[in-house]
Amino acid sequence: MTQTLPRLTTGIAGLDTILKGGLVEGASYIVQGHPGAGKTIFANQVAFASISSGRSVLYVTLLAETHERLFQALGTLDFFDREKLGTKVSYVSVFQTLRDEGLSAVVKLIREEIARQGATLLVFDGLLNAHDRADTDIDVKTFVAEVQSQAAFVGCSVLFLTSTRVAEDSPEHTMVDGVIDLHNELVGVRSVRRLQVRKSRGSAALGGHHQFEITSAGIVVYPRLEAALATSSVPDQAASEVLTSGTEGMDAMVGGGLQDGSVTLVFGPSGCGKTSLGLNFLARASEEEPALHFGFYETPERLMSKARALGLDLDQPVKAGTLKVIWNPMTENLLDKLGHRLLDEVRAQRTKRLVIDGLGGFERAAIYPPRLVEFFAALTNELRALGVTAIATWELRELFGPSVMAPGSEISSLLDNLVMLRHVEISSRFVRTISVLKVRDRAYEPVIREIGFGSKGLLVGPPLEPVSGATTGLAKPVGL
Repeated sequence: MTQTLPRLTTGIAGLDTILKGGLVEGASYIVQGHPGAGKTIFANQVAFASISSGRSVLYVTLLAETHERLFQALGTLDFFDREKLGTKVSYVSVFQTLRDEGLSAVVKLIREEIARQGATLLVFDGLLNAHDRADTDIDVKTFVAEVQSQAAFVGCSVLFLTSTRVAEDSPEHTMVDGVIDLHNELVGVRSVRRLQVRKSRGSAALGGHHQFEITSAGIVVYPRLEAALATSSVPDQAASEVLTSGTEGMDAMVGGGLQDGSVTLVFGPSGCGKTSLGLNFLARASEEEPALHFGFYETPERLMSKARALGLDLDQPVKAGTLKVIWNPMTENLLDKLGHRLLDEVRAQRTKRLVIDGLGGFERAAIYPPRLVEFFAALTNELRALGVTAIATWELRELFGPSVMAPGSEISSLLDNLVMLRHVEISSRFVRTISVLKVRDRAYEPVIREIGFGSKGLLVGPPLEPVSGATTGLAKPVGL
């Protein structure tokens, strides 16, 4: 029978997911990274989360910095509670003891403080200082082993903090149960924080790099979506219903409407009607079909104004709470933060109608673009499993051209339906058109139709007059 190890909740959003439930109780971990990577915030956030669950914490420092300066910095963070100092969490400096008496005296002091405080979590900040004070690797190994044994005797978990990366063959690395790296690196012109679990003895963990940020709430980690959702969080259900697109004439083109739990990509150049089509879809929001607009280009105020200009009433569903509009400015974004934010909103609202306007916002947020296929696979699979019917938009970069480049073939294969909107020049006149290129497992109308705007937003008109090259935007009469 598989044994389940007791866990210590970290209090760091997203980290318990990466650690498959949290830190193992009674285990020892090294948290390492260069100065400014976030180690001190990490350890204190875990410490105050432990206090909240009724534990006692001993925080030992080998640093010359005063505790008051540490408390001033921590005072800017939501989790810090000065009233808990000296009662639930005790901060002890052993810098002078190390300098005057050596490592053995530090071990003795820690043993006495653990017993006196009844600590169940020990944070040891300054492992590098202890390493520098040791004469040999054996001294380091002995020191770490003695601290671990003292902590293990009373069931105390240990976090060793060090401001440098510990080599995989170092005494410290081989003796602890886990190693967590914190990175703060420059990618292009922006700074990116990443976390990696390099070692997790006796417990699975999500591998690779995971982005995180430091906010007023402390550290927030965003597990890589394709790792956290390698399989959907809930069983996928076969589609059983059809939702109207809300665009007059479009349902007939896609075989009767949009299958529930499907993902439709609407792509085309700027100004061809992609957002308008999405607004038509959202206008059908109701208590039975809550809707969400997750966009990058237009503020909620501008989006609502646009809907009014199209004759669509989105104000009422917004006030009723059946429609929510989320705007993500196209500035500095984190790919996984966007993915988790979207899914969290979908789950909280039980969203049934979703418009992502547009997928290029995710693409721009990707620090490592080659992973986009896996990211979108995890995202779309989870949306389907949650019963969400989604319309996503993708902007074509060229208004006109001899060829049409849809999103990469691997991404296109993840989608259920492909709909192209286009500007077509015919006899010195621009015509907006719509054509369905793919509908999974259903017959659809393979006809290019004109689109226009009526009193209720976008609508599908008659078939385009017979021309060739309409999909490129440069149409010619048939026979020429």
